Amino acid sequence: MVGESLPEFNYPKDVLQPLLSASNSSSLQQALEILIKDSRAAVGRAELASKNILPTVLKLVESLHRASSREYLMQATKLLRNLCAGEVANQNSFVEHNGIETVLTVLRSAALLSDPNFGIIRLSLQVLANVSLAGAEHQQAIWLKLFPNEFFILASIRSLETSDPLCMILYTCCDGKPGLAIELCRDPGLPIVAGIIRTFASVGSREDWFKLLLSRLCLEDIHFPALFFKLCEGNASEDRGNTAFGDNVFSSEQAFLLRIISEILNERINEVRVPNETALCVLGIFKRSVSIVDFGARAKSGLPTGSTSVDVMGYSLIILRDICAQDGLGDLKKDSVDVVDLLLSNDLTNVILSLLHDLEPPAIIRKTLKDSENRELNLGSTKLCPYKGFRRDLVAIIGNCAYRRKNVQDEIRQKSGILLLLQQCVTDDDNPYLREWGIWSLRNLLEGNAENQQIVADLQLQGSVDMPELARLGLKVEVDQNTHRAKLVNIPGSYTKPVERVGPLKFMEKMSTREPQLHIQAHHTATFILSTKRPNTNTLPFGFPENVEL
Repeated sequence: MVGESLPEFNYPKDVLQPLLSASNSSSLQQALEILIKDSRAAVGRAELASKNILPTVLKLVESLHRASSREYLMQATKLLRNLCAGEVANQNSFVEHNGIETVLTVLRSAALLSDPNFGIIRLSLQVLANVSLAGAEHQQAIWLKLFPNEFFILASIRSLETSDPLCMILYTCCDGKPGLAIELCRDPGLPIVAGIIRTFASVGSREDWFKLLLSRLCLEDIHFPALFFKLCEGNASEDRGNTAFGDNVFSSEQAFLLRIISEILNERINEVRVPNETALCVLGIFKRSVSIVDFGARAKSGLPTGSTSVDVMGYSLIILRDICAQDGLGDLKKDSVDVVDLLLSNDLTNVILSLLHDLEPPAIIRKTLKDSENRELNLGSTKLCPYKGFRRDLVAIIGNCAYRRKNVQDEIRQKSGILLLLQQCVTDDDNPYLREWGIWSLRNLLEGNAENQQIVADLQLQGSVDMPELARLGLKVEVDQNTHRAKLVNIPGSYTKPVERVGPLKFMEKMSTREPQLHIQAHHTATFILSTKRPNTNTLPFGFPENVEL
């Protein structure tokens, strides 16, 4: 311990002697180093539990805290954390010997400093996190001591070091006792989660326990609307204009929350059924964002764009896309409405079709029509894609909604949407995999729908249109010599499926829904999970990444 020396005879014998004996050492420093190493393994923790060493460590922590011995306190707290990692006897002993109060005293002192001691705070939270894994009784004991004031103070610390273990505690408590999630998402609990989101948003990080907590509250439960609008901080006002293209309407934290929810939903698309309240809220957010986004500037990048309003619109659109891929997921309660049918009844199809209709055609179609003698199609559309992938995401929602839903197939036909969807069956540099999504959507529009099939069969070639660009991309227009009917088809051998796969096809930033296929039966996506599995808390103490110093 550089820079710190403690006269060890100042410590009571009932604190020092058990530690020296258990470690077979002659100094406190050496004892802590040996015991920390031994407690990394389950067998070592069990052996120390049999010696009832944890109450002694708690007394040591109290003494070191009073002595303001930072480095020794760090070591003693690390030992306490390791002892409580998956060892029930130690976890029980911790609660029985008022360990929560001891650690909470350390936390308060470290958090209230003008320069908070992030290392001590992190280790102390890891201790409580490991204890919370012991069960409902332990979770309730922690919750009663820390909610809401202590949690709020800790959530106000803008540090990833402390926010991730704090998320672990909150998630474990809410997952073990569902009633606590309700408390957390009402006043005075809501500012706690909002504070954590602001911390992660400020650094752009997305840790495992953070995503687990948001999944539990926003996708497995109905608390997304309350949390989203809590992050508004007075920015969202119906009376505000479009200053800075609407970036004063939504906050950057709201855009960040939508981004994380979109990632989680894609990762767990076959596991969680989005609550109707959440789906309707996201649709309302999308409609609001559409009304304020500037569609007059051509996109320079995909999401995130740096424009809050565009990011809110884009991520809400992606969430809607993935919700619409969850057809039939989970058991519906009696008299409940399917989430996709609920979105459709709230004008989803009309909004998406209107946006797609108002966009200028894909670049290759614009060029082809410009070079041809055919001037019948109006290229005077004023709306441009506000981010790269916007057109593709619109087409994807139509394809997912039309999947075995005749009412959607009919609605799109009645709104002259089939020809519009035919125009999307091309490649486009600004919309990766637009062609695959277009073909997929068209397939779903035609499947089992004789009226829609007839519309395509009756298409007649109006004039002469040379389309060499389409031919180079593996598409061609075939015209029957007798009937003069035209149809868009693939050139044999030209279709190549995308090769990069992460579960489902990796459409833009690892976010996808149903996998577009040609000439095969449609199916739902496979599961894509990166970080939704609980970290293993029984191998390494606390279950944190391997770079945590133990």
